[in-house]
Amino acid sequence: MEIWINPACSKCRSALTLLDAEGADYTVRRYLEDVPGEDEIRAVLDRLGLEPWDVTRTQEAAAKELGLRDWARDESARDRWITALAEHPKLIQRPIITADDGTALVARTDEAVQDALSRGKS
Repeated sequence: MEIWINPACSKCRSALTLLDAEGADYTVRRYLEDVPGEDEIRAVLDRLGLEPWDVTRTQEAAAKELGLRDWARDESARDRWITALAEHPKLIQRPIITADDGTALVARTDEAVQDALSRGKS
C-alpha cells in the first residue's frame, strides 16, 4: 500500500498515525516532491473510480489562477485537468491511499483509512 501525503496536512498526519497504530505495511510518497506524471495520475484516477475534477483542491491559489472553476467537467476536458494536476501537484486532494487490492481511495477520514486497510485483508 502507498499513501500520497503532504507532511503539512493534518489529514495526512492523522492517516499515518492510524496506519502506524494498525501496524500497516505502507510506503509514504511525498507527492509534492516526487510528483506523479500524467500517466500515473490517470492510473490512480482509474483505481479511485473518479475523475480529475473530483480530486482537485479548487480552493488552492493555483486553481484560482488557472480558473479551474470555469473549466468543463466532461471527457473533452479530462486531459486538461490531468495536465493541471501534474503541473501543479498541490491541487491533488490528499491523502490518497493505493490499497493492496488494486483500488485506491481519498483517505480524509479515519473510516476511509480503515477501509483501505480492510481492502488488503483476505
